[in-house]
Amino acid sequence: MSKFYLKPKLFSVMKTYTKEQAIKDIIAGIIVAIIALPLSIALALASGVEPACGVYTAIAAGFVVSFLGGSRVQIAGPTAAFATIVAGIVATQGMDGLFLATIMAGVMLILMGVFKLGSLIKFIPYTITTGFTSGIAVTILVGQIKDFLGLTYAEGVKPIETMEKIMANIEAISTFHWEALLVGAVCLAILIIYPKFEKRVPPSLIAVVVGALMVKFIPGLDDGVFTIGELYTIPQGLPHMDFGSMDFSFAKMMEVFPDAFTIAILAAIESLLSCVVADSMVNSRHNSNMELVAQGAGNIASVLFGGIPATGAIARTAANAKNGGRTPIAGMVHAVVLLLVLLFLMPLAGLIPMPCIAAILFMVAYNMSEWKKFVSVVKSAPKSDIIVMVTTFVLTVVFDLVIAIEVGMILAAMLFMKRMSDEAAVTGWTYPDSENDADSLDLKVVPQHVRVYEISGPMFFGVADKILDDIILKDFTKCLVLRMRAVPAMDATAMNALSQLQKKCASKDVHLILSHVNPQPLEVMKKSGFFDAVGEENFCPHIDDALALAARK
Repeated sequence: MSKFYLKPKLFSVMKTYTKEQAIKDIIAGIIVAIIALPLSIALALASGVEPACGVYTAIAAGFVVSFLGGSRVQIAGPTAAFATIVAGIVATQGMDGLFLATIMAGVMLILMGVFKLGSLIKFIPYTITTGFTSGIAVTILVGQIKDFLGLTYAEGVKPIETMEKIMANIEAISTFHWEALLVGAVCLAILIIYPKFEKRVPPSLIAVVVGALMVKFIPGLDDGVFTIGELYTIPQGLPHMDFGSMDFSFAKMMEVFPDAFTIAILAAIESLLSCVVADSMVNSRHNSNMELVAQGAGNIASVLFGGIPATGAIARTAANAKNGGRTPIAGMVHAVVLLLVLLFLMPLAGLIPMPCIAAILFMVAYNMSEWKKFVSVVKSAPKSDIIVMVTTFVLTVVFDLVIAIEVGMILAAMLFMKRMSDEAAVTGWTYPDSENDADSLDLKVVPQHVRVYEISGPMFFGVADKILDDIILKDFTKCLVLRMRAVPAMDATAMNALSQLQKKCASKDVHLILSHVNPQPLEVMKKSGFFDAVGEENFCPHIDDALALAARK
């Protein structure tokens, strides 16, 4: 990769930018801003923060990521994937802890991009991303049941985990308000049915307007329906941040480090997945390392501006591409439009009913659940992959995403090693009776005193024991040939087992010969001293050469 591997996509596309494309980008940016406004407010509430924080995030992160990003059409902002994580951090560490964790995550993301780690995201298995994405969808859905049904928790009840929310909802079922359910059901119906007939105006915007009008003008409906303005303070204008009282000590950094790491990894996964989707839509190719740097800078800018963690939003990115956006200008326009809304129209957000927000998040949860993919994996994938996906899903719902990803990765690695160890083998050649075996003429001629073993598959610590257990030296064995053409790689544990085999051969006066050793194992053998101990003359390029050498011993 050239020295300009961190060049933002904006600087590349501006060379051929036209007036026609500028108009398309502006229109796409305005449409995406209309879509992002209610979503940003809803996701902020789902994250346990003030509604304006979602808009702050979309503005700051949206502009910075578009300006510095490695994708033509990526739109960044608050996303559902972060909602439960942010809510948990705010509940345990407060807004100061969230601020510090996001700053640290931003630095991690920048370093990941600088050190070209963008391609490493591909090593996170598809089953894990599917499992935790579906799990997050369930947690979001459960978290919105309270507002959708108009429930009121008892004083002091502030559930954080999904299972706690389920129990709290059951205990508060007696506070159910049919008015809230009616408003939520109407808004949900609009979100489901409206797109089938009209696609130009975002359904979430229609739902917000209809819900607000219902509560405002239908007599008695406001008695059982809370609005955002009744529960939260809706500020107008730019945020006011006070950094003087925040704890930036080393001890606090260590305390929030796991949260910061989770934010960084999830931001990297979500943003790069979004870039891949966008590439297929606009026939482009993103710069993953530049995108990680942009995501890091965007997250830092977001919290400095009063926002929360952000990443690439697949739905908004797709909307940008579908409406003609083809350069980062569209994402920057989307941020500017939201800034104007913040400055002049934000108090109107206070009229939005909470059941309407819940309905919007129900649809967000459904769309991100990818239940069809989940079911497809269960039906068609190997059992090991199903175990990883279901385990990640359950842990995400019952505990949290940090535990889910950690356990999922460990389990996936262990099952992968088990699968590789099953594929690896150490097999000895047979010595058929030539008079009774019709295929014996095609077999190699092996003298009585020579034993030949064929080793296949990667030799790593999970299968190293096979070298010692499966290779048997008879009393009459004077020469041992190891055919290694099917061994692509070897680690230190397997090399140690091979060294022990060599010493065993030396103690029994058995001559050791190796055939067709591939480059990586050969390099390991040279560095360990095994190559010199066996002798260069006993490394043969072909099995025929090895057998000829063995016959002379």
